Formats: sequence, C-alpha cells, structure tokens
Amino acid sequence: MNLRKSFVATILLAGSLSAFAQTTKYVGGDISLLKAYEDKNAVYKDSLGNTIKGGVLPFLKERGLNTMRVRLFHTPSNATASEKGQGVFQDLAYVKALGKQIKDNGQRFMLDIHYSDTWADPSNQWLPKAWEGLSNEVLQDSVYQYTKRVLTELKAAGATPDFIQTGNEISYGMLWGKNGSAQKKYYASQTANLSYFVSMLKSAGKACREVCPDAEIILHTERVANPSYVVSFYKDMDNNGVDYDIIGTSYYSYYHGFLPQLDKALTSIENYSKKPIMVVETGYYYQYQSNNIDYDYSSTYPVTPAGQKQFAKDLIALLNKHEQVNGLFWWEMDANDGSGSVWSAQHVLDGWYNAGLWNEGTNSANPALYELCRFNGQDPTGVEAISVKNAKSNAVYNLAGQKVSEDYKGIIIKDGKKILK
Repeated sequence: MNLRKSFVATILLAGSLSAFAQTTKYVGGDISLLKAYEDKNAVYKDSLGNTIKGGVLPFLKERGLNTMRVRLFHTPSNATASEKGQGVFQDLAYVKALGKQIKDNGQRFMLDIHYSDTWADPSNQWLPKAWEGLSNEVLQDSVYQYTKRVLTELKAAGATPDFIQTGNEISYGMLWGKNGSAQKKYYASQTANLSYFVSMLKSAGKACREVCPDAEIILHTERVANPSYVVSFYKDMDNNGVDYDIIGTSYYSYYHGFLPQLDKALTSIENYSKKPIMVVETGYYYQYQSNNIDYDYSSTYPVTPAGQKQFAKDLIALLNKHEQVNGLFWWEMDANDGSGSVWSAQHVLDGWYNAGLWNEGTNSANPALYELCRFNGQDPTGVEAISVKNAKSNAVYNLAGQKVSEDYKGIIIKDGKKILK
C-alpha cells in the first residue's frame, strides 16, 4: 500500500513538473521601428554577416522569439521634430500593418498603447492634443471609445493583439491634463487623483474585454528601484477593482540598479500577487553608452557586444529563478543604421540609443540576440557559429558547432538544417 502511494505521488509530481516545464514563456522585443526600416530597404544580417533573406520576423521566430511588441501613439503627427526623429511615428495605420505581419508570421502580438501623441513614460504622460480641455467624464468615455476603435480596426486588419498594455510606464498615472495656465498632473500615489486614474484604466480595460476577450491586459510600471512603491501601486489597482492579467515592468540596470535590485523587486511583487510578471522592456548598451545614466556597470558588463551578451545571459538566469516571470522583451531590438533610413543621423547615427540587437555599424546581429532564446529553455550555443560553407557541405555538426559523426544521437545540423536523430 505504501509502495502504491509512493508510486502515485511520483506520477503526480512528475505530471506537475511536466506541466510547469510546458508553461509558455513569451520572449521577443519591441520592434516598433522594423516595418519602416524594411520599407526603406534596411539591411539586416545574422551574426556571421550574411544578409537575412525572407524578412527579420521569420529569422527571429526561427530562433525561438515568439512574441513581438509594438507601440501606438494617438496622433504622432503632433509630436515635435525631435521626437519624430527619435522614432515617434507609429499611428494606427502603421501598427495595423506591422501587427498583421507579426500575426501572419505565427508570433504573438503585444500592443503598447501610449495614450499620448508622443513618448509616455514616468515623466511624460500628457494628454493627446485632441483630448485637451475635456471634462473628466468626457475624457473617460474618449478613452473607452478610442481603445474600442483601435482594437476593432486591428481585429478587422488581421492584427488582433494577444497582449494589450493599457498605458506605458504608468507608475505615476497617465493622461495628465492642463487646467487653465497651470499644468495639472495626475499621480496614482495621490489620493485626490487616484479615482481619476482608476477610471481611465477601467475604461480602457472595458474596451479590451469587449473587443479582444482572449487578450491579456498588462499594467506596466517601472519602479524596480523602489519595490515598496511597486507593491503599493498594484494594491491600489486591486483595491479599486482595476481589471488586468499581468504585471509588467521595465528594467534598465543603468536606471534601476544592478540585478540584485531586480531580484528584490520581483520577490516583493511575488510576495504580494500571484499574477504573471513580464519584463516588457529591458536593454543594455553594446557601444556609446549614454552619459545620462544613474548607474554605470561597464566594469562588470563592458560596453561591447560581448558585455551586452553577458548582461542578457545573467538577466535571463535571474528571471528563470522566478516562476511567475513569463515574459521578457528587449526594447528597440530592431535599431539599425538602415541604409537610407528615414531617421538618418537624428535617430540612429548620433549614438542616441546604442542598445539594440543589431550592430548599427555592420548591420550584423549582436550575440545578445541569440541569448534571448535561453529564456524559454532553448540553447543557442554554436548554431550561428557554423559557417555557411560548412552548413552546405555534407559535414554534420551538433548544436555546439562541433563536427560529429553521422551516427551521432541527438539534434544535428546538416546542410543548414536541424535534424533530430
């Protein structure tokens, strides 16, 4: 009898572990620039310098990157010339086209709604020009109607989002307005404005549930440096009945602190909530690190492609210790010098943000790109290191890029193709 119980317990445990192992993890990046680059015939290469054929999205999917994120602005034509130069141009027509490309490629689509005409972040959450001067009640309805229209049009275009961010980095609220000549900001942490903030999120969430009932709603903050604030934010959301599925966070080591700080923040969130957690933005420089940073970790992670790769590797090792973390996304992974890019020096060549996953000088993929697939349990080791010449020969290689015999058991690479023997 005891042996039978032990056997049953073992089977149940194995089933539980198997179920956990099969839990889907979502990994990819923000590719909000990609369609514009490709429309301008930008050149993207693999790590060996071979031009990618057939498009960047299939290339990323083949490497296990299963989800892509795209931002949406209300009316980006109202942005300043400088902001447009930084990449503020994603209107609904653009997002429909890129979203459809993602879905047609068999990847999941994360929609990042900036309820603004330009960048929305902790310091900038300004109303779209079209909504300035509206009463709170009318604005609340505008958020609902706008969100509903956006999602309806995306569905009709074959670009139904799988994940929807109702706001971008909304740690201190969103849709800050103007009251006469004085700017009035709405902060989530101020009781007087909390009900306003909550009402906007509820309006957005209502539209999401009506139009895209299968999509998951993400509330996105970025206060890794202050875990207690993050927990209090989500407590406010829960206590006020805001409907959401996933806790989203940004993590940039040069703004938020070293990896132990992220570990502390994730643990604090997990101690409060059992909802899934996604790192919806991260990145690390591979060249020309900005002077406008709070923490310099270049002694640990040199500002080189190798340093960027090591950061990605260590980040993923940490995230994979947290069972609730099921998403990881590299911000502006598609940045490229573009070979005739619409932004030319304004966006890419002036060193504005050199933390993408393609080298802006050579157009070749950085090694950190291949590290990302480790997050969902795949091993990138050596696959890209096999030369094209060898890959097209009769030689056989394992995933470490080592030449092996024909009777080798396991996954091999022959004639440029993966084969399970």
